[in-house]
Amino acid sequence: MAVPDIGVATSLWFVTVTVAGDPVEASVIRSGLECLSHEHPFLLSGRYASDRAEVRYWEEARDAQAVADLAIGLWGEHRESSGLPDWEVVGVEVLDRETFHRRGRHVGLGPGLIAAGGVTPL
Repeated sequence: MAVPDIGVATSLWFVTVTVAGDPVEASVIRSGLECLSHEHPFLLSGRYASDRAEVRYWEEARDAQAVADLAIGLWGEHRESSGLPDWEVVGVEVLDRETFHRRGRHVGLGPGLIAAGGVTPL
């Protein structure tokens, strides 16, 4: 989680980062996502297939632009240390807390769509 600037108002944002690339063994991506969840303690869930993955987490920052910038760099920053494949970011979604909760209520599933810390296939 980013350290906010002193004196700058921040908010919580729900982030989904999707990455894709050449296929790898499922065990490789699962292991990498599990390592990432230890390195990035606010990671809520990870989903994966042999050629793509999705991570969801909460981030604190001043605005959606700052969150998107951090999200785009997340995979690359943790690639070596977590053993993640050399995949590219193909999608980023940033939601404010109210929108996240409203969306969960709208579909009747609540905000915990996947158990916190869960890593599952897509």
